[in-house]
Amino acid sequence: MNAEKMGETMDGETVCWMKQMAKEKNAAIAGSAIISDNGQTLNRLLWAAPDGDVQFYDKRHLFSMGNEHLNFSRGYRKLIVEYKGWRICPLICYDLRFPVWSRNAENYDLLVYAANWPASRRLVWENLLVARAIENQAYCIGVNRTGADGMGVSYSGGSALVDPKGVASFLGENEEIRAFEISRSFLNEFRKKFPVLSDRDSFEIADHD
Repeated sequence: MNAEKMGETMDGETVCWMKQMAKEKNAAIAGSAIISDNGQTLNRLLWAAPDGDVQFYDKRHLFSMGNEHLNFSRGYRKLIVEYKGWRICPLICYDLRFPVWSRNAENYDLLVYAANWPASRRLVWENLLVARAIENQAYCIGVNRTGADGMGVSYSGGSALVDPKGVASFLGENEEIRAFEISRSFLNEFRKKFPVLSDRDSFEIADHD
C-alpha cells in the first residue's frame, strides 16, 4: 500500500513495456498497475493494443478492509474496449462483488477481471464469476494471481473463462499460460434464443465519495 512511492506515470516503465509487448506479439495486453496521474494515485487497468494505443480504467471499488481507500483515488467511469469485433469491459478485483457496476448496460460481450483474490475466498471468486457471466449474458474472464504476497496472504489462482450460460473452466494454483476460444456465433445465438438483456432495468449510478 505504499502507493505514492510505487506509482508510475503513463510514460513509465510498465506502460512502455506493455506497449512494446503488444506490438511484438501483435496482441492486446491488459493488466493493472499503480499509476500517478494529475495529482492522484490510482489502481489503473491498462489496455495496450498492437498499434500503440493505450486505454485505461481506474478501479471504482476500493478495498477498504485493506486500506486501499486511504492510499488510492477511486475511478468514476467504465471502459468498453472494441477489439477484433468484440466489446470488452475490463474491471479490477473487488469490482467483482458489485453487480450494479458490472451491469451490461453498454451491450458488451466480454467481462475481464484482473485480480488479487485470496485463497480463503476462492469459493466466492468462483461463484461471482459465474454469476456475472449469467446475469450479463456475456463471457467472463477472471485472471488471478498465485503464491503469497508481502503480508503472507496466500493466493490460489483459479483463473477462469465462463461462458454466457455459466459453464466455467477454472485453472489451478500454478502459474501457467492457457489459450481459450470464444465464439461470437454462440453468443449471438444464445442472446437471440433467450433475450434476457431486453428485460433488464434502466438506472443511473450516482457518484459519491
